[in-house]
Amino acid sequence: MTTTWKKGIFAASALMLIASGLAACSGNNENGNSGNGNKNAASTEQSNTTSNAAANTTEEAKPESAYKDKYDPPVTISTVWGVDPALKFKNGESIENNVSTKWALDTLGIKIDSLWSVTDTNNAFATKLRLSLSSGQDLPDVVTVGDSQLAQDLIETGAFRDVGELFDQYANEKWKTAMNLDPNVWNPYTRDGKKMGIPVLDYAYNHDYLLWIRQDWLDKLNLQAPKTLDDLEKIMDAFKNQNPDGLKPDKVVPLSIGFKSTMNTWMGDPSWIFGAYGTIPAQWNQAADGSLEWGSINPASKQALEKLKQWRDKGYIPSEAAIWDENKTAEPAVAGTAGIIPGPYWMSGWPLLDTAKNVPTAVWKPYAIPTGPDGKAGRHGTNFTSGVTLINKDMEHPEAIFTYQNYLFDHLADPQTGSDWDLGVFKGYDYDLDASGNPLYLDKIPGGEVNINRYWLVKDGARIPDAQMKALLKLADGSEATTKLEKEVKNNYGPETPAAAKVLLSQPDISFKDLFTGPATQTMQSKLDYLKKIELQTFNEIIYGKKGLDSFDQFVADWKSAGGDKMTQEVNDWYKSTK
Repeated sequence: MTTTWKKGIFAASALMLIASGLAACSGNNENGNSGNGNKNAASTEQSNTTSNAAANTTEEAKPESAYKDKYDPPVTISTVWGVDPALKFKNGESIENNVSTKWALDTLGIKIDSLWSVTDTNNAFATKLRLSLSSGQDLPDVVTVGDSQLAQDLIETGAFRDVGELFDQYANEKWKTAMNLDPNVWNPYTRDGKKMGIPVLDYAYNHDYLLWIRQDWLDKLNLQAPKTLDDLEKIMDAFKNQNPDGLKPDKVVPLSIGFKSTMNTWMGDPSWIFGAYGTIPAQWNQAADGSLEWGSINPASKQALEKLKQWRDKGYIPSEAAIWDENKTAEPAVAGTAGIIPGPYWMSGWPLLDTAKNVPTAVWKPYAIPTGPDGKAGRHGTNFTSGVTLINKDMEHPEAIFTYQNYLFDHLADPQTGSDWDLGVFKGYDYDLDASGNPLYLDKIPGGEVNINRYWLVKDGARIPDAQMKALLKLADGSEATTKLEKEVKNNYGPETPAAAKVLLSQPDISFKDLFTGPATQTMQSKLDYLKKIELQTFNEIIYGKKGLDSFDQFVADWKSAGGDKMTQEVNDWYKSTK
């Protein structure tokens, strides 16, 4: 999957360059420099008169576009908010009324009307939105959701419109080019050929894994980085039983992982251990015959579970791993009692930067994913999206959301040196200036930093999937940060992030994306929750020794008969239809 993605990036770039060259050539011809300079003046004047007349006729016949760069009088876009519980506000602001909503009104003539907001803990946003549906409350003009099932349910209501023609007509080229890096992003929201939602683009590789290891512990124990699972076991044993900080064995978490709700998530899970045996759990992978299979029922999962049981018995993983979620796995790492935590390249900034507050000598370094007994390695791959934006079919000015997003793709997604948002977006929020005019970031901003990316109408504003990785690789090669994105990753993402990006891409062929990107099938809608429940229950029972390893075989049989075979057939019917 990674190789395909990289080829897509290069192909898209090449096409953009070719298109630019053709446009330049075309422009030169239109300027009259093509050997026609001996035309007589009368002929030229007659031609121009005819052309102008035709142009005027076309202009008179063409209706005025509804799209505006700025609306006067202003237009309104209603929405609803699930507010990140960690989001800070300043200057008496709120999600309904803040520097971003003021910007939208002043710059674009767009008034953001908030129907309601809720602090999004324990799925409160999804719950409130579902209650709104069931009680017949007004739905917003625009809503962005990250919950895939909620998105499908909202589409099924019929309240939201086909966005395909709108996108083709109004999205700017920068946005379209970013979307074309992976045309499959539209698949989950396509119904009978109609695009029923606009995918929210995310950064490529954003949740692909590597290992973060306490380098200071490795150095004190004179250990080298692990290349295999066997190497990793030796390191975990030394971290636990010969701890260089003097921690007692029962106080050390050699490998901080958790699988409270899934074996495949964004930080601190064991999916890469399954990858060492040849499968990725809890997603659809390509089988040997080219069809799609649910990775958790592949025989390789049985080997991974056996290894996890061994590690749990030896105390290498937390005894409470079955009730630890992603954030919980970060706690021992920050406390300085964990030696290894798997996760994305950006963890150098959060949460690992905080380890030094508890253990000043702690040093985390990124390392490649180790291989299994047959030399295999694997990790889950990141899709290019983090959600979807739906547009109400009764929205009066649906083109206004494109006015909003086009501006963000032009000015926020990857602004170049000297652009309006080169240093930052909102002074006093995501940046400030000192007395000499030098930029200030993070805790150096008077009153503290505000994560303005949670203020935008669409989650994270605007992202070009490959832009952040390009910026990181440039820094990793020793270049100075010049663009806003380069400065952002340098200042906000932790000192080891560029190096981690390079480590990540040193294994370009081990990232495997979930290959099913279509809407939920009929069997998924009725059976998937149950199938996931029996899967997690069986896996936990094996890891904790409540059932023998052979219970995996019975789980596979039960999974197949309880709807898994039917779901697999539906998934492969969809997969064939995409070819």
